[in-house]
Amino acid sequence: MSDHTHPHAHGASELPTGRPTGLPTTSVVSWQQAMAATLHCLTGCAIGEVLGMVVGTAFGLHNLGTVVLSVVLAFVFGYGLTMRSVLGSGLPVRAALGVALAADTVSIAVMELVDNGFMLVVPGALDAGLATTLFWLSLAASLALAFVITVPVNRWLMARGRGHAVVHAHHH
Repeated sequence: MSDHTHPHAHGASELPTGRPTGLPTTSVVSWQQAMAATLHCLTGCAIGEVLGMVVGTAFGLHNLGTVVLSVVLAFVFGYGLTMRSVLGSGLPVRAALGVALAADTVSIAVMELVDNGFMLVVPGALDAGLATTLFWLSLAASLALAFVITVPVNRWLMARGRGHAVVHAHHH
C-alpha cells in the first residue's frame, strides 16, 4: 500500500466495501492477529449484549424480546466502535459505515448466534434475574464461548482480505 495518509483519497482504487483493491486475495494471518480482531469485536458485542440482557431482564421482557434487544445493541455498539476507529483515520461517515459493515457483520453475527444460543440453552439463565450468579456466570460463559468460536472465523476472513483486514487497510 502507498504511504498516503488518507486511504479514502484513492477513489477508484477501492472496492464498494471500502476495501482497497491492492489487498492480497489470501495472506497469512496469525492467531494473535485473529484474537486481537475478535477481542475488538467482542468489546462492542459485549457492551450491547450485556446492556440488552440487563435492560430486557430489568423490564421483564420475554426471552425473545431480550435476545432481540441484545442482538440489535451488539450490532450497534460493534459497528460504532469500528466506525469510531476508521473515522479517526479520516474516512467520511458513509465510507466508515461501509468499512464497519464489511469488517464486523460476520463476526458479530457468529458471536451473537453463539452467545444468545448459549443463554437460551442454560436452564433459567434469562429468567434468573440480575441479582443472581446464574445470570452473570451464564452471560460471561456465553461471551467467552463466542470469542473462542469466532477467532478461527475471523482468522479465515482476514486471510482472505475480509473482516477486520478491511479495517487494517485504513490504519497506517
